Amino acid sequence: MIPAIGLVIAYLVGSIPAAYIAGRALRGIDLREHGSGNLGATNVMRVMGPRIGAVVLLFDTLKGAIPVIVLPILFGVEGTAWWAIAYGVAAILGHVRPIFLLGRGGGKGVATAAGVFAALAPLPLIICAVVFLAVVLASGYVSLGSLVSAAVFPLAVIVTSGGLSPVAIAGLAMAAFVFWTHRANIGRLRRGEEHRFGRRTAT
Repeated sequence: MIPAIGLVIAYLVGSIPAAYIAGRALRGIDLREHGSGNLGATNVMRVMGPRIGAVVLLFDTLKGAIPVIVLPILFGVEGTAWWAIAYGVAAILGHVRPIFLLGRGGGKGVATAAGVFAALAPLPLIICAVVFLAVVLASGYVSLGSLVSAAVFPLAVIVTSGGLSPVAIAGLAMAAFVFWTHRANIGRLRRGEEHRFGRRTAT
């Protein structure tokens, strides 16, 4: 089969809007109109509680990891880092611009990117997870934890792999992408207006 077809499959998998489905199915609400307005696990936790948020987080992570693991095998390109990375990028784009929501109102891609890089580089991802938790616990800001861990990831890949590998290059690109999707959060952090983790928002 043609490996490029896998890009479409990965995008469609990434486009499954778990947060939107959870909001509609369990509360009859559109999460784009509540909390931060973002269809990510953090906003689900903020509006609907940690249990539902944890399920959405797991789903969003898996839809990044599964295309990276399964599609290279399915299309006969296993062992080719760039194809695995491309499938991961397609899944992340699907999460951020989901076709099932007409390309609008997706998440910011952090959980799905974590799934992608957990499959590509598990040790650096574990390092970033520790950094993420430390920053969130110290500051109370999930967005800040996401930004710092995104910046640390490519450095962790370079250190653990001993050079500028394809995964490290992808990590640098993803860090830039995470900063771009969090530009509103960066503005709120500077103004002291960012939401702190653990404060439930009324629906």
